Amino acid sequence: MISIASFAIILLPPGSYVETYIQRLEERGFLADESTVEQLYRQYGLDRGPAVQYYRWMRNFLLKGEMGRSFIYNVPVKDIILERLPLSIAFTLAAFAVTWIIAVPLGIYSAVRQYSLTDYLATTMSFLGLAVPNFLLALGLAYLVFVYTGHAITSLYSLEFRNAPWSWPKLVDVAKNAWLAVFVIAVGGTAPLVRILRGTLLDELKKLYVTTARAKGLRESRVIFKYPVRIAFNPLVSTIGWTLPALVSGEVIVSRVLGLETLGPILLEAALSEDMYLVGSIVMILSGLIIVGTLISDILLAMIDPRIRFGRSAG
Repeated sequence: MISIASFAIILLPPGSYVETYIQRLEERGFLADESTVEQLYRQYGLDRGPAVQYYRWMRNFLLKGEMGRSFIYNVPVKDIILERLPLSIAFTLAAFAVTWIIAVPLGIYSAVRQYSLTDYLATTMSFLGLAVPNFLLALGLAYLVFVYTGHAITSLYSLEFRNAPWSWPKLVDVAKNAWLAVFVIAVGGTAPLVRILRGTLLDELKKLYVTTARAKGLRESRVIFKYPVRIAFNPLVSTIGWTLPALVSGEVIVSRVLGLETLGPILLEAALSEDMYLVGSIVMILSGLIIVGTLISDILLAMIDPRIRFGRSAG
């Protein structure tokens, strides 16, 4: 179903890669005759209907592990994805970790110290994080880094490490250029999580079981972290399914602005050029991330919430 939906989505825009390619040739002063156009359609497999195109795409994927051939790069889609996907996954996981490291303490402290100065500051920063576009924040921070350190972040690798094999110095160099993008992507995801955790925890702290625990003389830290915080985590954990692909989507523009060699800029360029097999494969992978993230969410919910258990129902 995901493959069918992905293929249908990439067929929705009018035109095709051949039409886009011919239009670019005409803009440069080259005119293609009808025989050349027909040859291009046959070359890229666009001379058949959508059903035949989908069948060929899925047949090659299931039998050979191939995802078609990229029109704009003229290489197998699998090679492009295998080259860029590990970096994109590393970016996503790093941004996800930074998001939670920032959002969870801020959300808990804002709820426990409601209407304090820290709560107001956290609320203000959350709204700023929601309002400021990621690409604008990336440009501003990249400019400040260049002004105060002289280091220009224009690529994932420095010039001396661009074609070098992987080593510890190259990994350090990647970290020097990648931290800014990770931070910018994390800021965009931190703001809503802070608001969600703060609101949910405030509701839990007003319930009778918290009042009863305090009346029994339990320490305030134990009262807060024993059950209210665990239950307040439910909305955060349940959003992992869409958070993972959302972080990948947020990485598209940021990586394009900073010139990082990840999957995001490839997806944007392929979509603009109507490279259908490349776009469809990337969309299918992002959809698969939603399924994986949802599975992880369900398992974590059963682990942290005592009201959720695996097994047969009581009825």
